[in-house]
Amino acid sequence: MSIKDVEDSIIDKNNIPKHIAIIMDGNGRWAKAHSLPRIAGHKEGIVSVRAITKICGDIGVKHLSLYTFSFENWRRPKNEVKALMRLLLLTIRREIKDLNKNNVRLTTIGNMGDLPDDARKGMEEGLKITEKNSGLNLILALSYGGRQEILKMVQSIARKALNGEIEPEKISEDNIVNELDTAKIPDPDLLIRTGGELRISNFLLWQIAYSEIYVTDIYWPEFREKELLDAVADFQARERRFGHISEQLDET
Repeated sequence: MSIKDVEDSIIDKNNIPKHIAIIMDGNGRWAKAHSLPRIAGHKEGIVSVRAITKICGDIGVKHLSLYTFSFENWRRPKNEVKALMRLLLLTIRREIKDLNKNNVRLTTIGNMGDLPDDARKGMEEGLKITEKNSGLNLILALSYGGRQEILKMVQSIARKALNGEIEPEKISEDNIVNELDTAKIPDPDLLIRTGGELRISNFLLWQIAYSEIYVTDIYWPEFREKELLDAVADFQARERRFGHISEQLDET
């Protein structure tokens, strides 16, 4: 059975999550299971990124957020961090032509200024090349942490309050949202975590308040089109109540 046949058989095209966020976990464990160095797992994980980006564009997902490199990942061994940064630069240079051809817009969240100069400049080039595209918005979280994002937001609002630009009593959720890295991006409908771990790992802490969470034991390098469609089908089988009860939803 082709991926198109699988797609047609398990998902409702009228109920596609607008925004999918993914914690791409398990690269290192996949490599260990195959007696390979950890970097081999990251390289195979890029194949999954390519496949998932394509299938999300095909089924009509508007935003795809990938937890690419966390704020805490800087604590990993220096050799691994250097290898990951080189891999990031190589991947952007290799993939940007196809992303642009497929009308994918590349954006980032996090502190891109933390990246080595060559990786940062490569990312900036990719952002510039695709900035006018109107298809899938591919969001890479780079040197990103949810707590760090919230701290930055609090500092910004505090400065505005001290400067008399806003009254503390009138600070609203909209004021908070507008200071987040994702200010112009809707909150994720579906959060996927591969690799089986049952934690959020400091990813989009404000934004996932009402996201549906889907955890799979499959390692990221093995998570491809069929696995993404299974996650979407699971999402579509759920009732999203946002604090209401089922009867209230039936009335609307």
